[in-house]
Formats: sequence, C-alpha cells, structure tokens
Amino acid sequence: MARDSFYVLTKPQKLYVVCAAIFITALVIAEATASKFFTLFELPFTITILGQEFDRVIMTAGVIAFPITFIVTDLLNEYYGRRGIAFVTLLGMAMIVFEFVILRVAMAVPTAEISPVPDEAFNTVFGASGRIIFGSLVAYLLGQIADITLFHWLRGLTKGKHLWLRATGSTFGSQFLDTFVVLTVAFAGQLAFSAIVAITIFNYAYKFIIAVVITPVIYGAHYVMDAYLGHETAEAMIEHAGGGESMV
Repeated sequence: MARDSFYVLTKPQKLYVVCAAIFITALVIAEATASKFFTLFELPFTITILGQEFDRVIMTAGVIAFPITFIVTDLLNEYYGRRGIAFVTLLGMAMIVFEFVILRVAMAVPTAEISPVPDEAFNTVFGASGRIIFGSLVAYLLGQIADITLFHWLRGLTKGKHLWLRATGSTFGSQFLDTFVVLTVAFAGQLAFSAIVAITIFNYAYKFIIAVVITPVIYGAHYVMDAYLGHETAEAMIEHAGGGESMV
C-alpha cells in the first residue's frame, strides 16, 4: 500500500465529516437566532395555560434550523451508532462554548463610527445569547442523551425495522425536555413561567410535527447514503451501529 493512501479518507469517513459539519452548522445557527421570537400564526380561539391566555402561536427563531439537526442525528445514529453520534454531540457542545467566547469578544471590541450595526443593537441581539447558550448546553446534553437512548432502544425493540418509528419516537421523547430546559434557563425572570410553558408547548408541537413531516426526507437521505457507500458497506455499517460500534 502506498504511503499516501493512509491520508485518503474513506467514503464512510467523508460522509461522517459532512454529516458532522451540517449538524454543527445548524446547531450554532439555532443558538445564535434563538433569542428572536416570532408569531407562527394566530389561533382561531384563545387558549389558557396556567391562567394566562394566548391567542397566537409564538416560536423562537431557533426552531428554523433544528429540523436539520433531527435528520442528521437520526442518520448518524443509524450508520455510526452510539459512539459516532456521541462524538458529534460532544463536539457540538464544544462549538457552542466556542460560539459563546467568540460572541463575547465581538461584543467587547469597540465599534467603528462607520459600522452599520451600532453597539446597542449588536449587544441586544447577541447579549441575550449568553443565557441561551448556557441553557442550551444543559438542554442539548440531556436531549441528546435521551434521543440516542430512545433511538437505540426502539431499534432493539423493532429488531432494526421501522426506521420511521425510531426516528420519530426518539425525537418525540427527547425534545420536550430539551425545549423546556433551554427556555427556562434562558428566559426565567424575563418571561412569566406560564409564557415559558406555553412557548415550550408551541415549540414542542412544531418539532414533533416536523419530525413526522421530515420522515420521507430521512428515508430519502438513507437511500442517497446507501447509494454513495454501496449496499454492502452500508449494511455493514448499520449492523455495526446496531451493536454500538462505529466504522469511522
């Protein structure tokens, strides 16, 4: 074997790098945009949650990027197993901390007079990210542990069949915890507890619906990855992943 061949990435390794890059990019974007709330739609009726009335569905902008993390998490679980997704989970946490440090430095440097974005506006947007990032670290870790555990439990329960069930079921089971924790840590003292619960419910419902809607996307990505890897390699990776091992 030629010496240079040791530095050539295999197809599974290239695919792992691509999945990890997509996951971490979506994760960092979600954290950076989570402080913005928007109205998804107005309700045709008023609902009461913990004594407070709501006539519209309010979401955080962070949910826009999260469906991408759902897809990649399930694909990494499927092909690379617990060890593969665990490494990306820890790397994602490190990148969230790295994002926080960079934002602090960006806020600390003096703003030039010609800057189109003044200090006040910049700090208002990214200053809120500190608590959000801290809350996200806790919620992200708990949510990922729950997601990975549920995914592999369902995988064993169904003997490797019904990809849709473990993909949707793991998301359904982990995302309420993730959403509630991050909103509580990030906005406690700024929002009423009833508002935090309401936004948690709205965001969770959205995430669950998205988890169902993107199931065909997961199957499509599964097909593309199988075609890229080759059927034999893909089957071997899935078998190893089911046993808790990784071929990366």
